[in-house]
Amino acid sequence: MKGMILIMDGLGDRPLKDLNGMTPLQAAKTPNMDKMAEKGINGLMDSIKPGIIPGSDTAHISILGYDPYEIYTGRGPFEASGVGVDILPGDIAFRCNFSTADNNKIITDRRAGRIRDGTKDIINTLNEMVIEEYEDVKIIFKESTGHRAVLVLRSEGDESLSDAVSDADPKNEGKPPKTVFPTDDTKEAVRTADILNKIVNKSYEMIKNHPVNQEREKNGEPPANIILPRGAGAVPEVEPINEKYNLNSVCIAETGLIMGIGRFAGMDIIEVDGATGGTDTNLDNIIDEIVKHATGDEYNFLLINIDGADEAGHDGSFEEKLEFIEKVDKVVIKKLLEIEDCYIILTADHSTPISRMDHTADPVPIIINGPEVRIDNVNEFNEIEAHKGGLCRIRGSDVMDILMDLMNNSSKFGA
Repeated sequence: MKGMILIMDGLGDRPLKDLNGMTPLQAAKTPNMDKMAEKGINGLMDSIKPGIIPGSDTAHISILGYDPYEIYTGRGPFEASGVGVDILPGDIAFRCNFSTADNNKIITDRRAGRIRDGTKDIINTLNEMVIEEYEDVKIIFKESTGHRAVLVLRSEGDESLSDAVSDADPKNEGKPPKTVFPTDDTKEAVRTADILNKIVNKSYEMIKNHPVNQEREKNGEPPANIILPRGAGAVPEVEPINEKYNLNSVCIAETGLIMGIGRFAGMDIIEVDGATGGTDTNLDNIIDEIVKHATGDEYNFLLINIDGADEAGHDGSFEEKLEFIEKVDKVVIKKLLEIEDCYIILTADHSTPISRMDHTADPVPIIINGPEVRIDNVNEFNEIEAHKGGLCRIRGSDVMDILMDLMNNSSKFGA
């Protein structure tokens, strides 16, 4: 038997007045998700544990059966690995945003209008950066999807670097980049914080008049004229998932972050043409890859991440979130229902409520479909109906154990 976990990033939400007290998932027309609910066993899931707000990274780590409190060093290494940067022991990695700053370096758009094109050219310029006081530190930038990028610092001298540093991202528009500070009193952390502050300032000077940005301003689009690093992390050690669960696994994802988690877990990675990580992503290409690998002989476990609902949640657009959910139902879930001899888990990594425009600890709905699954009486897939299901309320760390048992891939505990 095969197993699949499809994670709709940021799917969970809270009731909205604009939707007559319903969540976007409740209000959306999702006949195929509802059919999955009717054919399967349902419940609610806390990705980490009740009341803990998960990041997409820590949620996926937990759902894959790893303890995020043990292996999570920060988001940066996963982002860097996901976009193909070979990070080495001693490297410190960061996720970054291409952002827009005005002449006073006040951030006016944290995502530079969700820029889609031209970031590789901007990165080529940034990779010429050298900080004079720290010439022994190699500065490596790499573009990711959309407004995302990564930064890796590599010490090529005798002095080390540290991931014990804060973020430069102010999290809200109308503020300047935060001054990065060391979060412990080691000289390595003090050194790394100083390097980051210089990188942020120098990025603005290097790319504010870049041809890509000149063209964007000419077209009335926000320029990607400053880099905001966050999520510092050192290289973690991860037990390969294929050894942990005796699997042949593959990850189909849109963003560098999730691909990076898959790479650290030792999964093969499928990059999908036209996958943007946004509501404009090419769902047809994504489902084609899912079906190809779910029905082929090479893999028996698939991790899939579709990101658009999270983007709409962060943007505070219930219309976009509802519309995207319906599109996934029509394009992706409809074809999943045709796959046989496969346990399919549909869930989310976290909630991104429209009203909050950020992650919350609200539990998310989860369905398991497949042969001999104990079918309950739930026939709608949403945050409210899910609690009536036979799974009750579980944690993300339970998911792989449940799936392995269903796949007859578990060993008995005890005599």
